[in-house]
Amino acid sequence: MLKAYVLYIMVAIIMVVVIGRVVAIQYGDVAPQPLVSISDTTGEMPTRIDSIKPMRGRILSDDGSDLVTSIPLYNLHVDLSIVKSGLFKEVDSLAWHLAQVFPDKTKVEWERALRKGKADGSQYFPLKNNVTYDVLQQVREFPILREGKYKGGFIEEKESKRQKPYGLLANRTLGSKREGAMDVGLEGTFDEYLTGEYGLIAKQFVNNGWKPVSGDYLKDPVPGADIVTSIDIDIQDVAENELKRQLEAQEAAYGSVILMEVETGFVKAIANLQRDSDGQYYEGYNHAVGHRTDPGSTFKLATLMALLEDGKVAITDSVNAVGKYRFYDHEIEDSRKWGYGKITVQHAFEVSSNVFSQIVNRAYYDDEQKFVDRLKSFGIGDSLGLDITGEPNPLIKDRGEDGWSGITLPQMAIGYEVEVTPIQLLAFYNAVANDGEYVKPQFVKEIRRDGKIIKQFEKIVLKEKVCSDETLENLRLCLEGVVEVGTGRELKSANFDIAGKTGTAKLVDSEAGTYVDKYQASFAGYFPADDPKYSCIVVIAGPTKQIYGAQVSGTVFASIANKVYSSSLEYHPNFNALPVNQQRLPIAKVGSKVETEVVLQKLGVNYKDNAPQSEYVVSNGASGIMGLSQRVVNRDKVPNVIGMPLNDAVYLLENHELFVRVKGSGKVISQSISPGTPLQKGETINLVLG
Repeated sequence: MLKAYVLYIMVAIIMVVVIGRVVAIQYGDVAPQPLVSISDTTGEMPTRIDSIKPMRGRILSDDGSDLVTSIPLYNLHVDLSIVKSGLFKEVDSLAWHLAQVFPDKTKVEWERALRKGKADGSQYFPLKNNVTYDVLQQVREFPILREGKYKGGFIEEKESKRQKPYGLLANRTLGSKREGAMDVGLEGTFDEYLTGEYGLIAKQFVNNGWKPVSGDYLKDPVPGADIVTSIDIDIQDVAENELKRQLEAQEAAYGSVILMEVETGFVKAIANLQRDSDGQYYEGYNHAVGHRTDPGSTFKLATLMALLEDGKVAITDSVNAVGKYRFYDHEIEDSRKWGYGKITVQHAFEVSSNVFSQIVNRAYYDDEQKFVDRLKSFGIGDSLGLDITGEPNPLIKDRGEDGWSGITLPQMAIGYEVEVTPIQLLAFYNAVANDGEYVKPQFVKEIRRDGKIIKQFEKIVLKEKVCSDETLENLRLCLEGVVEVGTGRELKSANFDIAGKTGTAKLVDSEAGTYVDKYQASFAGYFPADDPKYSCIVVIAGPTKQIYGAQVSGTVFASIANKVYSSSLEYHPNFNALPVNQQRLPIAKVGSKVETEVVLQKLGVNYKDNAPQSEYVVSNGASGIMGLSQRVVNRDKVPNVIGMPLNDAVYLLENHELFVRVKGSGKVISQSISPGTPLQKGETINLVLG
C-alpha cells in the first residue's frame, strides 16, 4: 500500500507540473508560436525552438513624422564557461569598463561577481537588461567581450519598446496594445499590420531558464508595417494646447476637439483631456469617439433641416419667441428670459432661441414619428463604423419607445432626450459643409511596408445627399448668421468667415439618470464659410466660470481655425510663383554705395551701376531694373541726407563737423538746414525720421 501511495503521489505531482506548464504556455507571456522540443539523446541540456517577437511597425503623422515607434533594446549576458583562462586574465580591465558604463556596481564589485560566475561555470551571467544600441556598441568593444560569442561568450538579446516621440500628443487615439489589457485606438485596430511576422530561435535550459543557444535566428522576424495617419502634428499640438488652456481657465471636468477635412473626412486633429483629482489634465478617455451626451442647441441644425425638408417652415417665416414655452407641466426657457419677440425662423436659429421646441411640437404633434424618421433619414441616427473601437450607437428614440413622453418631441427639438458623440455630430455638420455628402471620419490614409504602399484608404461616402440643395443653402445662411449676428458673433474673424452653431446643455447624472446643475458647452461648424475646407467641433463639460458655447468652446474653435488659416498656403498667394517681371524690387535707402552693393549681391538682385565714382548712391527701380545713381556730396555745402538711414546720415553730417539732433525713427524725411546751403561748421542740424 505504501508503494501504491508513493506512486500515486508522484503521478499527481507530475500531472500538476504538466497542467501548470500547459497553462503557462497558453496564457503566459509567450509569443503565439509553437514550441518544438529537440530530443536529448546525448546527455546535453534540453533544447527547444522558441518564437522571436518582430519589431512592431510605426504609426506616422500625415507628413511621415513618428507618432509611435519601436526602439530596439538589448539584454546583455556572458557565457563565462567558454572563456579560456588566458583570456579571462583581462577580467580586471573588463570590470573597470563595466563600472564606467553601468555604475550601479563598482569596479571591485564587478570583478568579484565575474570571478564568482567563472568559478561557478555560469553560462548566462547577467550584465544589463534594456540597454540602447549605442551602449551595446560600447560593450561590444570591452575586453573579453570583443572576442565575440564563441570566444568571449558575449550574448545579446534584442527586444523592442514602444515610444511616443511627441509624448501624449493624440495619445488616446493612437492607443495601446498590451498583453492582458484591452486593445484601444489605432494600435489595437491595426494590430494585424503593425505586428509583423514572428521569427524562430533555438534555446537551451540554463540556470533555471530558457536561454538562446546563440544570437543567430533560425528564422528572422519580419518587422510590422507602418500606419500613416491623417493627423497633422502642428494642428494637433494647437488643438491640445488650446483645449487645455480653456479647461484650466474654466476648471472644467473634461473636453474634446476634432478637426476634419470637409471633402474627405480625414481627421487632422483629435484631442481629449480630463481633470484628475489634483486638478491636472490628461488623456484618460476618448470622449470624442466614445462619450454619448445630449448635444443641446447644436442639434438645432438637424431640427431645422427636418422642418425645411418636410416643408413645415421657411427661414423667413415669423415666430413669436416669448422666452417661455410650456408643455404639460414642463417649461422650457430661452437664455434670454424675456424672449426675442417676433423674429424670423432664421434669426431664432442665430440667437439659439428655444422657440424651436414650440415650432416642432406644433408641426409634428399629430405625427411625432415623422420627425424621428426624418432625423434618421439624414444618417444622424446611425453609427459611423469608425476604425477605432468604442463608438456607441446614437440614441434617437422612436415614438412609443421606453422613455417617450409628452415632452419628448419638444425636448428633442432643442437637443435633449437625444444622445450623440462629438464625432457623430461633427460628421453631420461636415455633410452640410460638404454640399450634403455624408462622409465617414477616418484616421488612417495608408499602410506602408519598406516604403511601399500596401493599402490606401479612400474617402468613404455614407450617404450621397442628406437633404435638398435648397435646404442646404438655407442652413448655411443660418450657420453663417450665427457668427455674423447671433450667439457666435464674438468669434468673427477679420481674415475669413466661420459658420457654426453654439450649444449649451445640462449634464446627466449617469447613476440617477436625471439632469444636474452642470453644463456642457459646445461649438460645431466649418471654415472658410464660403468654401469650406475644415469642419471642427469643440465640447467642454462642466465649466465653472461660464456655460455658454461661444465663450467656452467657441474661443477654442476660433484659435484652431486661425492657426490652420495662417499656416495653410492654400489661403495665401504664393508670391514666389509670380513671373519675374511681376516681382517687386527691394526698396533701398539712400546710403553708402559699397554697403548697398553688398546687400544687393547677397539678395541676388540685378542692378545697374550709374555712379561708378560716387561714395553715396540713390536707388531707382522705375524701369524694372535696380539702378544706382549718384548722390553728390560737396565738402563746403550741407549734404543732402534725406532718404538715408540714421547711421549714414549722422556719419556724413558729423564728418562735415555739424552737430546732429534726431527725432523719430526710420529714415530721414526732413533736415532743418536745406541741402546745398553753405556749410557753417559747428551748427546744429535737426533731423526728422519717419
